[in-house]
Amino acid sequence: MHGFSFATEVRVRFAETDAQGIAHNSNYFVWFEVARVDYLARHAGGYQKLRDLGIEAVVLETHIRYLEPARFDDRLLVHARCLDVRGARFRYEYAIERAGTLIADGWTAHATVDAGTFRPTRVPTWLQEAIASAESPRSS
Repeated sequence: MHGFSFATEVRVRFAETDAQGIAHNSNYFVWFEVARVDYLARHAGGYQKLRDLGIEAVVLETHIRYLEPARFDDRLLVHARCLDVRGARFRYEYAIERAGTLIADGWTAHATVDAGTFRPTRVPTWLQEAIASAESPRSS
């Protein structure tokens, strides 16, 4: 998928579908999270590294556009990229494809906060650098 250097595979489980075998719309946000956690594991030492430093990355806003339904047992590729890292905020964009066809896309906006107070705290420099490296044209 153009513009994305990272993807993770998910398979639509029976429990994620309705009586017609179509994935419920809420699962797409779960698949976004799966990709986000895998992205951080691959490029930045994992989400737990942030938590160990007393920092949480909270979701501020979400958006999704559904183009075609996902169905039971579909193998999906969830592409993710992290952009717009500024201060305490950053944004992920996603594209979900099945067999080369885009079926959904969207984004999530986040902020890093102190785990105890939930007050905003700057994205750590090491994480900014890991994201910049992951998103550089050389890493594609």
